[in-house]
Amino acid sequence: MLERNMPLDYYISISISDDKLSAFLLINNIDDTLIVTAAQLEELVQKNRIIHGLNRPLLAQIAANPKSFYQQKLIIATGTKAELGANGYISYIFDFDENDKKPQELDDGRVNYKEVVSLHNVRKGQLIGERFLATEGTPGRAVTGETIFTKAGKEARFKIGKNVIADAEQKGLYALIDGMVVKTDRDKINVFPVYEVNGDVDYHIGNIDFIGTVVVRGNVLPGFKIRAAGDIRVTGGVEAAELEADGSIEINAGIVGQNKAYVKAGKNVKSSFIQDATVEVLGELKVSQSIMHSTIRAGKAVSCNGAKGLIVGGTIQAGERVTARTIGNSMSTTTVIEVGVLPELRNEMIHLRNQLRVFMENLDKTDKALSLLDSLAAAGQLTPDKLAMRVKLNHTKKQSIEEQNTIKERILEIEKSLEDSEQAKVEVLSTVYGGTKIVIGRYTKFIKDSTNRMTFRLSDGDISMSAYV
Repeated sequence: MLERNMPLDYYISISISDDKLSAFLLINNIDDTLIVTAAQLEELVQKNRIIHGLNRPLLAQIAANPKSFYQQKLIIATGTKAELGANGYISYIFDFDENDKKPQELDDGRVNYKEVVSLHNVRKGQLIGERFLATEGTPGRAVTGETIFTKAGKEARFKIGKNVIADAEQKGLYALIDGMVVKTDRDKINVFPVYEVNGDVDYHIGNIDFIGTVVVRGNVLPGFKIRAAGDIRVTGGVEAAELEADGSIEINAGIVGQNKAYVKAGKNVKSSFIQDATVEVLGELKVSQSIMHSTIRAGKAVSCNGAKGLIVGGTIQAGERVTARTIGNSMSTTTVIEVGVLPELRNEMIHLRNQLRVFMENLDKTDKALSLLDSLAAAGQLTPDKLAMRVKLNHTKKQSIEEQNTIKERILEIEKSLEDSEQAKVEVLSTVYGGTKIVIGRYTKFIKDSTNRMTFRLSDGDISMSAYV
């Protein structure tokens, strides 16, 4: 066996990468005397301080046939990379990066262009965002055995704005009030109780459904809807649109309803005028100019006593009082004023009476059919199918009588409440014209000739008229 002419490191050089994650072997000289074992190669490698990640199978291949690897730079050891720590992050319940306003796509593929803006509504105490902690990272190891240190991830921090609070561990962000979550400058998270529209509610804004108060610094155009858990304030006008608020509604420039507008408030409504619209309010309706050809239902009062103060056409219902400067007009346009009972009770009674009429008509038909079947039974001509029909009709009659009695009892309850209308009144500051119908409780008075400055109220079982003071 030939002996090597030169030391092993004459034939083979070992090098390490700058990051110490790779070790290389290069056979840069060769002759017939280069004979080496895997153990000798490993000894050479360790002499160069390489102790981690060694590829021993490759060293065995090199030892078996050094010539086949001549001038090839071979990776004979691989270190373990260090893993950087993951950065902490915050996950919000809303996507604040929805910059593009897109209309809502319906299930059938059609597009609703009135559903454009999606407000980030939250309730008091609701979770807005969660903070997830950064990780420490995993150290690595160089081929020389040294530890390769790493960096922990950066922690995320809540950027707290108005009406929000973080928990003690700074892991959850919560709303302090009902409102709309908004990200403002420097990415601060806020909850605002008011949603403001600086312009018209149109196809650019779309329908609004907000948990707080809505302020529109413009008009509400036909076909659009605003729903608010707080108040609604419109500096312009409302056209053939729908407004509903749990609180109060104020409309500076009035309502032009086109017989399509619907306004409903849980407290009060204030408007300069109302035309061709339906308005329902649990509290008081105040109108400074006029109410024309509209349907009004107010739990307490309707006041239309401004400089013009005109009510003409339509039906006005109020639980306690209607006050107007002028009611009706010189053309005797039919105008109905009803006070003394909650509008919903009066309307319920009308509905119940219609139901009762239908039940009585059906009962009459049932009685006639039973009379015919009784005649057949007396003559011994009742077939099995006619007998079954007779049993069924008797059951139907019994049910109908029970339902009629329930309706009659409810009507009686409402009529009793109509009797309690002594405090209800209709006040006319200027003129009430012929064609006006005044209803107080269960009593009705038709105005034939115009009269001035008058108060209508119940007295001795009738509607009395006295001078307005």
